[in-house]
Amino acid sequence: MPETELVETEDIVRLRDTIRRFVAREMPREKARLWDRDDIYPREVVQKLAALGVMALTVPEEHGGAGRNITATMAVIEELSKRSSAVAVPYIMCACYAGMNIAESGSAAQKAELLPKIAAGELMFSYGLTEPDVGADLASVKTRARREGDRIIVNGTKRFCTGANFADYIYCLVKSDDTAPRHKNLSVLLVPTNANGVTVTTTDTIAMHGAPTNDVVMEDVELPLEAIVGGVEGWNRGWEMLVGPVLDVERLEVAAMATGLAEAAIADAWTYAETRKQFGKLIASYQAIRHKLADMRTEQLAARLLLFHAAGKADRGEPVGPESAMAKLYCTERARAIALECQQLIGAYGVTPEYDIERFVRETLILTIVGGSSNIQRNNITNMLGLAKG
Repeated sequence: MPETELVETEDIVRLRDTIRRFVAREMPREKARLWDRDDIYPREVVQKLAALGVMALTVPEEHGGAGRNITATMAVIEELSKRSSAVAVPYIMCACYAGMNIAESGSAAQKAELLPKIAAGELMFSYGLTEPDVGADLASVKTRARREGDRIIVNGTKRFCTGANFADYIYCLVKSDDTAPRHKNLSVLLVPTNANGVTVTTTDTIAMHGAPTNDVVMEDVELPLEAIVGGVEGWNRGWEMLVGPVLDVERLEVAAMATGLAEAAIADAWTYAETRKQFGKLIASYQAIRHKLADMRTEQLAARLLLFHAAGKADRGEPVGPESAMAKLYCTERARAIALECQQLIGAYGVTPEYDIERFVRETLILTIVGGSSNIQRNNITNMLGLAKG
């Protein structure tokens, strides 16, 4: 099936070709199905991906990276997601969770120590933001951190920490001041997953197998002051680190996963329509099928244009909050609708594990939730665009 291509620079076209060859060679369908079925993290495949240099796309050149390129990063996520989140998500954990956060908010010492390792694919972060009773209202986190001389003591529980079972650090949002006002009482810490007092427990979910979600319990975890993101000057400045450009790009990461999954679903449904016969002719000859595929291709192109419009603005350093929320909302909602429509088109085979559409449906169902639900994005859009409340 010919893909509806965007007009992209020669560098992005070459990058996509490189990733597509990698996917065909290292991520065949049978392996992707195995990773999903048995919840396997394909560490060796991710290491081979890092050898291509794509982890460096969010790291400044002075720290061993390729320079910050959000458009290229989204293209990599999109291509990997067409085949397996078991590789796409670890890529995000390295290039985005680790690379972008340290490049944006790290101290000079943290940048010098961590960014070269991130660019080489040697470090991954898991987000420790949400908690058992704290979701969208992140400023209400209850995980506590207190300073005792040159040490920090952390106690609390984080929930839905993607990939924490194999990450090197938890990028952990904590309440760090009992007296400071809301939003001025939070810090971000780098908590090693192998630190004394850290317990990681994997939770079963319907999708993102291979990069599963986890609970992380921290009991009297001792950290040095160097664990404060931004250094000691970053104490009580966690909120501004969280809601800046990195959060905008996080929305785009999920949108890129969604566009990749939708593209894969349409490709499989298109091929099925061209090979499946009913009542003596290909189902692709029926107008109802042709119209469904036409609508899906149109929606998919619109989603990709929105995604890469926002990514381009981010690359140019322009404010991108509303557009990133729009991309997250539209791309994930359309991907879910497209995957379900493709499953209907394929029919009974579409609910069996022998056809990848069953997995694509499961993956798209959760993307409207992770990274801020669709309703949260609608709130973000109207708030950012200044819609009056009273």
